[in-house]
Amino acid sequence: MPTLVSVPALAEDDGVLAGVPDEYRHYFNGRPPVPFTKRHWEFRGEPRSVPLCRAFLDTCAASRDGDFRYVFSLLGTELATNALRHSRSGEEGQTFVLKVTRGANGLTLVCRDNGRPTSARPDGGRVLVPEPMVGDRLTAESGRGLALVDSFATTWGDNGHPSIRKVWFHLAYDMTGSSWPAA
Repeated sequence: MPTLVSVPALAEDDGVLAGVPDEYRHYFNGRPPVPFTKRHWEFRGEPRSVPLCRAFLDTCAASRDGDFRYVFSLLGTELATNALRHSRSGEEGQTFVLKVTRGANGLTLVCRDNGRPTSARPDGGRVLVPEPMVGDRLTAESGRGLALVDSFATTWGDNGHPSIRKVWFHLAYDMTGSSWPAA
């Protein structure tokens, strides 16, 4: 079983919570949430939003065991990072949305970004798809995000629209369909 590294708590003085109204701070406190069916947040399209995303995801899964919480936060952070790196959401003044839906058997996360970047990419805006993690890919510093989602989520997919992309995953509470316990 992999060793889990705890998700660091957000410090009030680091400015990450600066844009969060007081009545929504409980979305990011890491404690079991007020019961919810759906919860969403619109994040600024900048790398400094990633710790806030992580805190949001960790709080949504706070009533679950450590493995579930870790995997849910890991996969959600991967989708948020992809939105920043591979879509218009990472451009000046843009945003992306994370929406968590709690069901009877697990949590589903949808990451909505602003689609294909306006600056042309050399690869023509190639669709991001998971590739088997073999050889050097297992230790690569980047490019493993969707492969992790493919491996650790119960199910996942996307809406296939390049203009406003929605990538989602479902993680069953008992981790059925996930390779996490075998990792």
